Amino acid sequence: MDNMWVVLVTAIFLSTIILYRKRFRLRSKHRSPLPLGTLGWPFIGETIEFVSCAYSDRPESFMDKRRSMYGKVFKSHIFGSPTIVSTDAEVSKFVLQSDAKAFVPSYPKSLTELMGKSSILLINGSLQRRIHGLIGAFFKSPHLKAQITRDMQKYVQESMANWKEDHAIYIQDETKNIAFQVLVKALISLDPGKEMEFLKKQFQEFISGLMSLPINMPGTRLYKSLQAKKKMVKLVQNVIQARKHSGLSNIPKDVVDVLLNDSSELLTEDLIADNMIDMMIPGEDSVPVLMTLAIKYLSDCPTALQQLTEENLKLKELKAQLGQPLSWSDYLSLPFTQSVITETLRMGNVIIGVMRKAMKDIEIKGYLIPKGWCFFAYFRSVHLDENHYDWPYKFDPWRWQDKDMSSCNFTPFGGGQRLCPGLDLARLEASIFLHHFVTQFSWVAKEDTIVNFPTVRMKRRMPIWIKKRGDP
Repeated sequence: MDNMWVVLVTAIFLSTIILYRKRFRLRSKHRSPLPLGTLGWPFIGETIEFVSCAYSDRPESFMDKRRSMYGKVFKSHIFGSPTIVSTDAEVSKFVLQSDAKAFVPSYPKSLTELMGKSSILLINGSLQRRIHGLIGAFFKSPHLKAQITRDMQKYVQESMANWKEDHAIYIQDETKNIAFQVLVKALISLDPGKEMEFLKKQFQEFISGLMSLPINMPGTRLYKSLQAKKKMVKLVQNVIQARKHSGLSNIPKDVVDVLLNDSSELLTEDLIADNMIDMMIPGEDSVPVLMTLAIKYLSDCPTALQQLTEENLKLKELKAQLGQPLSWSDYLSLPFTQSVITETLRMGNVIIGVMRKAMKDIEIKGYLIPKGWCFFAYFRSVHLDENHYDWPYKFDPWRWQDKDMSSCNFTPFGGGQRLCPGLDLARLEASIFLHHFVTQFSWVAKEDTIVNFPTVRMKRRMPIWIKKRGDP
């Protein structure tokens, strides 16, 4: 009798396995498998190893190790979510170009708390496209580029006038101060003064909470950052009220004008004020870091520095002979300077990648991205892939003289519907800063290293010792 029970249980067990395998095979015919990889430890996944690598001088080592084991697309579990990581440029391009029915932005909880539901970084659909289109068109306008050029020249010259040869100059601090003032002027037409200083102070408090613990209680980092944002929003709201009271101009002078002039009822004053604060982040982060890294790489590559200096001195002399001021198109016309900026973007990876959340099961190139999972497009691994770039860890601006920048292997500003609208302005500001810097000074850089996490920056703020050109 006992033997019969054993046989019966065994038969049921084997039947269950056979049915399951048949069902799995049937599903497999119609559904791609998950990418290879591991989800790591319960709850924490592989976050600790990811962060540990991110703080090293080769943050891409986390990705490279798994890419060698599992392929260019693999599964992991980082920052509290199961994640499909892509170091495949074509897969990342597909995801970034997808609409909100397939993928939506995904950010750490503390960042979403700070930004708010109405942030252009988080909203989707027609409202996001509307705001992005309005701002993108304004940022591309010759009118704004001319204004940015005037403001950038003014703030750069004012900053450099205070530099002394017997004191170390911290390039990261100088570029942050310049870029923030230029961006705030473009956003809300605020000039240097008490309000600008107040805004700077509150903004520093605000961004300190971008990667904080998502605990909003009095005394916590997130709480302090949210209070700082409220103060900044109030300042911007006052600007908006004053603008409406004085009457709106048909020719917008800043982003506030652009959004206020739009007829959409969805663009409320509160939404506009909130987004002005969020849009100040590049003035603190990406643009000044781009300028700082360019100085870092040029300091380490004398041949590139010499060619860039000669190119800019030639332009300066030509414009002086003609008795003409430099225009925005002059700065962008220098081919080697643009190659230096492009190579800085490739090597520096100011934006290491972007995260999205899948709204439904998506199949790409034989991979499944399940609904609810995060997707991490990791640009750094693509930009430093020897299959795309010879000697990828070498600063080589000359590689761009005959290379296509429109390739999906080069995405320093993201891509798709959320491509950074200020990418042209970032190039322009970097071009202006480099021009005035190399034509007025020679310098010796003190030793410094690049920190890549949680944001890219110089560990010692890039100290240099300058010498004015023309001095004996």
